[in-house]
Amino acid sequence: MAKKVKLPVGIEDFEEMRTMGYYYVDKTKIILDLIDNLGKVNLFTRPRRFGKTLNMSMLKFFFEIGNDGSLFDGLEISNEKELCSEYMGKFPVISISLKNVEGASFDKAKNRLRTVIGTEAIRFSFLSDCNNLTETERQQYAKLIELNDSGEFAMSDDMLENSLFLLSVFLQKHYGRKTILLIDEYDVPLDKAYQSGYYDVMVQLLRSLFGQALKTNSSLYFAVLTGCLRISKESIFTGLNNFKIYTIKDVQYNEYFGFTNDEVRKMLAYYGFMEKYEVMKEWYDGYRFGSLEVYCPWDVVNYCHALKMNPAETPQNYWVNTSSNDIIRNLINKADASTKDEIESLVNGGNIKKEIHQELTYRDLDSYIDNLWSLLFTTGYLTQDGNDEAGVSKLVIPNKEILWIYVRQIRGWFQDETKKDPNKLNDFRRAFEENDTAAIEKIFTSYLRKTISIRDTNVRQEMKENFYHGVLLGLFAGMEGWNIKSNAEAGDGYSDISIEIADKEIGIIIELKYAENATLDNGCKEALKQIHDKRYEEILADNGMNIIYKYGIACYKKRCKVISE
Repeated sequence: MAKKVKLPVGIEDFEEMRTMGYYYVDKTKIILDLIDNLGKVNLFTRPRRFGKTLNMSMLKFFFEIGNDGSLFDGLEISNEKELCSEYMGKFPVISISLKNVEGASFDKAKNRLRTVIGTEAIRFSFLSDCNNLTETERQQYAKLIELNDSGEFAMSDDMLENSLFLLSVFLQKHYGRKTILLIDEYDVPLDKAYQSGYYDVMVQLLRSLFGQALKTNSSLYFAVLTGCLRISKESIFTGLNNFKIYTIKDVQYNEYFGFTNDEVRKMLAYYGFMEKYEVMKEWYDGYRFGSLEVYCPWDVVNYCHALKMNPAETPQNYWVNTSSNDIIRNLINKADASTKDEIESLVNGGNIKKEIHQELTYRDLDSYIDNLWSLLFTTGYLTQDGNDEAGVSKLVIPNKEILWIYVRQIRGWFQDETKKDPNKLNDFRRAFEENDTAAIEKIFTSYLRKTISIRDTNVRQEMKENFYHGVLLGLFAGMEGWNIKSNAEAGDGYSDISIEIADKEIGIIIELKYAENATLDNGCKEALKQIHDKRYEEILADNGMNIIYKYGIACYKKRCKVISE
């Protein structure tokens, strides 16, 4: 059997991808579409981990002078002979990523930006001796790469704002060809600045930097920018004409970011994992860019790699680990009763209708809760499931991985909320210890009314019961003196929740049932019968618990019934 090529986990450099034996999903036809529909400045907005950086690296290696084209042998773009002859390896290219331009202060972030641009400028060290540049221009180039005594780039603020413009001019003079400018993750500095409190000055810096490089720059052939958000044109792109923006709502270029269904099937077949197709689709598919449904590439590659290590590996949450996911918690914290109902509908498999505002500033995000829905959509936490007659988007959670993120954030929020009222928690605890079923029922119902229920109507009954099980465990967390076991072996089976309160010699057995059609009394009786038939209390008695309370709890939506024995 022929040896399989490696899976490109975390590989974002096109040259490394093509020369070091990695599996590559061919996206090179984006070059053809880009040239056929060329704008002076082209912005692509997609969620993180959807292949933006790898595509930008691919564009660099295609267009940049000095590349012989061997990296593209056998790829789709190589069939476009006339285009390759005219464009491949024919242009100076400035390529930078702003994903690390951040810091606790504006000065630290600005130094990161100096480092990014200065490091790119050093790639063109031949400009120091270029006879096509004037002495003044050579001195300006020297200022771009000059270091201070601490080994940091020393360019002044004025030089920083003009840096990309100057570099494009110098490269055009050297090569006699206009320059291509690639800026990856253009919006990250604004995101970090907003979080750290220096947003306004960062906006001003980027407006000057981009304005000089992208507007009225006769040395620029074209520019491509990528990011997660479509930042308001008035914010940093003031007065920029011939500016083409392609978002996740657009049909154009949608197949070039993310993996299509055919591409995933091909990858699974290559590595011999076709039996995992349905679970792969359930967990990582479901994003709709324009009219096309796509998978998150980061997830697909990581899960295939995990399957190579262990063919029995179950799906994991790979995308969630690449960000804090605070945006969902922010939405929950701001949610009124109506918004909580909408979140509840989403996590239970429904859709909500929202007008999407794609052009925002970071300052807009907190000013109006509907803007948070737009942010969830543009960053991949929601996707569109068509539009209604008025063009309003129907939004859904894309897949199981993203649903898991919502569930985790909701549970964390709920636990934080309950801790704000310790007296109520103490009353809840005391009710169980004193066999006060009326108090248990009243307090638990009040908690259920407060939380965002996760009870997908499409899932099995035991999974619905797991939601209420998890809520109870969250409420019990930190109960001093309580030894709590979940799904522990007891008698002839596994009890939902068993509790030992050693100093009071009290044992508690709880069995939960989801009462379909609100048959709460029947649910409680069924739960108590299970406790009795499977002898769950025996292990508590064996451990010295002299008083044992058995609770059958039945739940339906945000109602509950409690019976004890």
